[in-house]
Amino acid sequence: MSKIVVVYHSGYGHTVKQAEAVAKGAGAELIAISAEGDITGEQWAALDAADAIIFGSPTYMGTVTWQFKKFADATSKPWFTQNWKDKVFGGFTNSATMNGDKHSTIHYFITLAMQHSGLWVGTGLMPSNSKAAKRDDINYVGSFAGAMMQTPSDASADEVVQGDLETARLYGERIAQVTRQFKG
Repeated sequence: MSKIVVVYHSGYGHTVKQAEAVAKGAGAELIAISAEGDITGEQWAALDAADAIIFGSPTYMGTVTWQFKKFADATSKPWFTQNWKDKVFGGFTNSATMNGDKHSTIHYFITLAMQHSGLWVGTGLMPSNSKAAKRDDINYVGSFAGAMMQTPSDASADEVVQGDLETARLYGERIAQVTRQFKG
């Protein structure tokens, strides 16, 4: 069985919900990056042992949070030894606006995965883009590169759109399927 880890930072609780949905779909372990941008030694060991790593962060000012960036900078140790080479990777993000430059965050994750010589998995989901589409539909935000979620700035974490959470869960399932294909 493949070992999958979701490593994420959440500023206000919305991205936690997204991380939980991705982890549910992937059957993954969750690692929350602390408010100080840190994870424990045991959590680093879990990432090293994983077959797949899924990154998550809200999009703040067009990219990941500083806490996620601190974590990413600390991955230079496994990068130097190519310890994460050929792992499967994916990523997800949330912002308050429909666009919110979320693709900058997803591209940041892709670049980080490529620096680690990893294999990136897209959503494999068609966008919900017809006139009949409703905000609660799967992949309404319309991303192919990673799971995206939109939560209004004045919404609580309990008000996250269910279609976005289902998109995240399905993305987690896809990453698990691809990981099984590559890692058996």
